Amino acid sequence: MAYVGMAVFALGILISVSLHEAGHLGTAKLFGMKASRFFVGFGPTLWSFRRGETEYGLKGIPLGGFVKIVGMTPQDDDTTPADQHRAMWRFPVWKRTVVMVAGSATHFVLGFVVLWGVFAFAPLNDFERLDASLPAVSGVSECVAVEFEVDPETGAPRQCVPGQDPDSAAVQAGLQPGDVITAINDQPVTGWQDLTERIQAAGDQTVTLTIERDGQARTAEVKVPRVEQVREDIDPGTTPSEVTDADLEQVGVLGIFPEVPRTRHGPVAGVGLAADQTGFIFQGTFEALGRLPERVPQLWEAVFGGHRDPETPMSVVGASRLGGELWERGELPTFLVLLAALNFFVGVFNLLPLLPLDGGHIAIAWFEKARSWLYARLGRPDPGRVDYYKMMPVTYVVILVMAGFFLLTIAADIVNPIRLPF
Repeated sequence: MAYVGMAVFALGILISVSLHEAGHLGTAKLFGMKASRFFVGFGPTLWSFRRGETEYGLKGIPLGGFVKIVGMTPQDDDTTPADQHRAMWRFPVWKRTVVMVAGSATHFVLGFVVLWGVFAFAPLNDFERLDASLPAVSGVSECVAVEFEVDPETGAPRQCVPGQDPDSAAVQAGLQPGDVITAINDQPVTGWQDLTERIQAAGDQTVTLTIERDGQARTAEVKVPRVEQVREDIDPGTTPSEVTDADLEQVGVLGIFPEVPRTRHGPVAGVGLAADQTGFIFQGTFEALGRLPERVPQLWEAVFGGHRDPETPMSVVGASRLGGELWERGELPTFLVLLAALNFFVGVFNLLPLLPLDGGHIAIAWFEKARSWLYARLGRPDPGRVDYYKMMPVTYVVILVMAGFFLLTIAADIVNPIRLPF
């Protein structure tokens, strides 16, 4: 099933990239520019047809797509004399900007629509309702790690090993998924927070649990172990390796996971929730782009056996693998949120003012406009258009750097992938 999920996620990426190119195509045609080709994929043509002046088709390597707009730069030689007035570079700068931005805008719209669909129609965990009813058990931990330790391979807190670490109190008490805990030491439990606080305070003590199972009440007596964990007042951004002894506390742990109530928010409320999540993802995307230079050494270390920081960038390969795992576990909402986040990242990245990205073409167009305005104010002749050929060395450097970075992330995702934290 994981492979099915990977294929579905990869197909979602291909569709989003194709829609990106469709955004360029639609706006170019709207303004009267000539678009001669629109293809999904690269390499040899598998199938195509012509409608009007544009050839549409599929190519053999499904790694993206492209649209050919005639005369994107003054140096392009694909413009016939009859089409000179339709060459893209001859259009006003605002129209060229709209055409170039349309690709990223498609990613943003698609990402928002996906998020809206998730919040509007998917039943999502509603932690605010966790204390609205008696605590129900969704899962039981087999064991407990009494001391806080960092796993050198994952960089995360060490998980307990059944048979090596002590059995959890939940196992000893015979708790099962679906059980409802109604009382501790004959005192009624009001909700999950109440249960947590009382269990944490009962470390190294024997308690009597009152359990409701299949409509029948039963009791179980069990000693609650004390374990080390990070204090709740510690900055959640603190990585496990940064945790000190002063950051730890010893509390009682039962070893159960709550059954969280689920809520469908509906189409109207979904708009606001999707907008909030979009803002959150945009903020994270800009922060991630700002940290890219410092992540490169971490990726390099991960490729050669070092710890893979979960905050390091992922390639399409890594994202598809995570998507496959989410699909396999039935986590479709999280699967879709990951796909939406990838769309936002691609949209923002594509607007960076670097050739050959769309943002590079936009930057040059507005540079030409500003330069022409300045020369006119100085009474000097218009210097004309930027010569793209003179910029090719810089463009090649950017392409090589991006290609090297993408290959590095792919290598890290293959030999030392980021794993789901749950």
